[in-house]
Amino acid sequence: MNTWLISLQNANSPSSELMIFFHDFTMIILIFITSLILFSMIFLIFNKMINRFLLQGHLIEMIWTISPMIILIFIAIPSLKILYITEENHLNKMTIKCMGHQWYWSYEYSDFINIEFDSYMIPLKDLKSNEFRLLDTDNRCILPFNLPIRILTSSIDVIHSWTVPSLGIKMDSTPGRLNQYMLMINRPGLFFGQCSEICGMNHSFMPICIESTNFINFKNWLMNMMLP
Repeated sequence: MNTWLISLQNANSPSSELMIFFHDFTMIILIFITSLILFSMIFLIFNKMINRFLLQGHLIEMIWTISPMIILIFIAIPSLKILYITEENHLNKMTIKCMGHQWYWSYEYSDFINIEFDSYMIPLKDLKSNEFRLLDTDNRCILPFNLPIRILTSSIDVIHSWTVPSLGIKMDSTPGRLNQYMLMINRPGLFFGQCSEICGMNHSFMPICIESTNFINFKNWLMNMMLP
């Protein structure tokens, strides 16, 4: 992994891939607009012979009025497509409920005889050599990959935000309200996130740790969780 990564994290879900594509597409348009405006300003500053139709003309006014409308349409179409894809929930195979607390997360697998557990950040003094500082938790959220999953989130006390950047997820956990998201993880691995809503003193110490595995291992984990 590149320590000095300045771009977005690698995509690990279809929605995250679409968001990165939309980001790159929008950046190309912004770079083109910025370059065009910069060139026009330099041309006008250093050119002593200024054409009056460039500054006061119906044609140029029509161009700089209609062009932004066309550009916004090109940006809005893929944006709305991604929005509808992430809100689509009729094909989900299981549901996970994530509840925000001050300052930890609790998870509920209500499809499987009501499995519930809390997930706290591992303190620095208890970290092992293969665990990640300020990101690893004592109980990871175990999810199967290549399976459509509905994520529900809410909060017990104040507003939190369940955010996992590499999966393209950022959902507000609001007291008294359920937000939902359609998630399908592409591959096995560990995916980390943090609460991205300032929720109090220990806001920086309530990480999210998702462990993605195949369905057989996920089923074995469920069976172990059901044991008395």
